[in-house]
Amino acid sequence: MVIRWLRFVVCCWALWWAPGAAVFAQQDAGEAQGLRIERTEDGLYLGASFDFTLPDLAEDALHKGIPMFFVMEAQVRRDRWYWSDRVVAEATRYLRLSYQPLTRRWRLSTSSVPFTNSGLGVVLGQNFDELDEALSAMRRVIRWRIGDADVLEPNAAHTVQLRFRLDMSQLPRPLQIGAVGRSDWNLLVFRSQRLPSRAQP
Repeated sequence: MVIRWLRFVVCCWALWWAPGAAVFAQQDAGEAQGLRIERTEDGLYLGASFDFTLPDLAEDALHKGIPMFFVMEAQVRRDRWYWSDRVVAEATRYLRLSYQPLTRRWRLSTSSVPFTNSGLGVVLGQNFDELDEALSAMRRVIRWRIGDADVLEPNAAHTVQLRFRLDMSQLPRPLQIGAVGRSDWNLLVFRSQRLPSRAQP
């Protein structure tokens, strides 16, 4: 009797959860195009362009004066056949997009540390007249230093992973509660690219 009841609960949960999971998989994906890695004497640099659409609910919240927070994460992993890949470089960039109703202008702030701790790092700010201009700036990554020059080991294969997402944890508490289980808040762009191994000079 207990086993039958458990099976019934599991089936009901699967029927309830599956449609939401399918929508999440369809709507949260974007694309990172033209992922480029440049190795110079002073570091390893990443460049890319994103192709994503801001969720309608996020745009509505922005127009009401609620800032949106985003996180961009990059990792370089060294392939290892005998164990999980080893992370040899990683970097994180935090972005805050806000609308100023009085001036009717958009502001994009970028920091290397979370904005809750922004006093510990440098925050760069840009102002825009239109939302599309601010989003265009968010979609471009130019010469982002993600590691030292010597992290790419000779005669070894490496993989670069780049992820860009809307930081739901930074939303006001009522929005966080309302966003639970809603796919129309999702924004996640992911790209992975293999780097050819370099021969020992």
